[in-house]
Amino acid sequence: MTSLATIGNELYTGKRSIDFIGRRRTWFAIAGALMVLSLMLVGFKGLNAGIEFKGGSQFTVSGTETMDQQLAHDVLAGLGEGEPPRVSEVGGSSLRVQTSALTDEETQQVQEDLATAYDVPVEDVTATFVGPTWGQSVTAKAVQGLVIFLALVSVVMAAYFRTWTMSLAAIGALIHDLVVTVGVYALVGFEVTPASVIGFLTILGYSLYDTVVVFDKVRENNANVLHQKRRTYAEGANLAVNQTLVRSINTSITGLLPVASILFVGAFLLGAGTLRDISLALFVGMLLSTWSSVFIAAPLEVTLRERQRPIAKHTKQVLAHRAKARATDVAAPDGADADLAPSVADLGVGIVAGQHLGHDAQPKRKKGRR
Repeated sequence: MTSLATIGNELYTGKRSIDFIGRRRTWFAIAGALMVLSLMLVGFKGLNAGIEFKGGSQFTVSGTETMDQQLAHDVLAGLGEGEPPRVSEVGGSSLRVQTSALTDEETQQVQEDLATAYDVPVEDVTATFVGPTWGQSVTAKAVQGLVIFLALVSVVMAAYFRTWTMSLAAIGALIHDLVVTVGVYALVGFEVTPASVIGFLTILGYSLYDTVVVFDKVRENNANVLHQKRRTYAEGANLAVNQTLVRSINTSITGLLPVASILFVGAFLLGAGTLRDISLALFVGMLLSTWSSVFIAAPLEVTLRERQRPIAKHTKQVLAHRAKARATDVAAPDGADADLAPSVADLGVGIVAGQHLGHDAQPKRKKGRR
């Protein structure tokens, strides 16, 4: 069985290749469908906003010997037909009960009833009230931070890569990751808390890191693309994606393992809490960022770049040059004169994406002065 190291070496040298760029319409269709589905889920099903965003009352029962959540539901059943309460475990001996906003009399009564139901002193049942204005402030700050982040990323990437196409493609990948992650939250009903929002914003930085690694290789492979006829810009970009594929996978696995551990500890050992809320967003977002950097960012950048006149003209020249070389090679007569006919290799025909030929696929680097 071929090892991952061997596959990575073959992908880097060009001996083995996957045509990521050539199939970009398929990846765009999948990404578009995921984003539309995510927006539909958010629109029709909605997000399970935490108490910090919509306000309400929260009770914490500490030191209980039983974790039977039905006892809390029975206590709160007499509050009327409002929004059903949410009961969750916090650690190994505490329960968190969230309800809609209650009056002072109702709050005191629920405290006493919960203490009786779980056989703990009333002092071990704490009650807090969270107003919706705090959640609105958090939301506004998160949106403000997102807008500032995207603006700064656009400027920095455009300055670093000296082209707006990579900047715009990176922003497109970031938006895809964010939208689909929110859609996953809507689908499975994860509670959205301020910790989740922090996780959403953290995703952007991780996704950007993966994209920059790919784009840096694209820029290196296509540094002098207009001065040769061996490959098109798209073929150089496809080689770059293949060369960074194993690195992206290894980086994702390395990052996902500790996040998965935190998610397991937060969800199953400690119960609902900040660890679970932030790790859920990170786990989903890190998976998506690996996908988007390979299947969305690079193909989108090539699509934008091929709309530029110099790149479009060069692509036509390379394809015409390649067709001429093949036609000449096929038309060469048998016999002694065949050696005089120019071959495909003599004309310097490039390596077709998805059909690389070992070290010949590598961009030729200029030797520095010694």
